[in-house]
Amino acid sequence: MPDEAAVSRLTLDVDRDGVTAVVRCRGKLVVGVNQILYLKISELLPDTKRIVLDLTDLTFMDSMGLGTLVRVYVATRSAGCDLELIHLGKRIRELLGIANLLSVFTIVGENDIRFH
Repeated sequence: MPDEAAVSRLTLDVDRDGVTAVVRCRGKLVVGVNQILYLKISELLPDTKRIVLDLTDLTFMDSMGLGTLVRVYVATRSAGCDLELIHLGKRIRELLGIANLLSVFTIVGENDIRFH
C-alpha cells in the first residue's frame, strides 16, 4: 500500500535561463501543499519576466489548487511577468474549463517551451 503522504506530495523543479523560468510540477496541487507553489513563484519574482508552469506530471488539483493558480496568475501579472501553462492533462484542462479560466491563462503547446 503506497504512503498517502508521498503520493499527494507536490514537488517542483525549476530551470532558469536569464529572465525565463520553467517550473515543473509533480504530484497533486491540493489543500495542504498548495502554498508550496505560490512561495516558489514568489521567490522568482520580480527578476523573472516569463514563468512557464509545466503541468505534465501534475496528477490532480482540487479547488485550493485552482485558487493557487489564480493567485500565482495575479502575483505574476502584478510583477510584470508573463505566466504560461503547458502540458495540461485532460482532468486539469476540464477543471480550468468548468471554472471558466481557460481563457484567462496563456496555454501554450509543447514546442513553445523554448527560452527567450
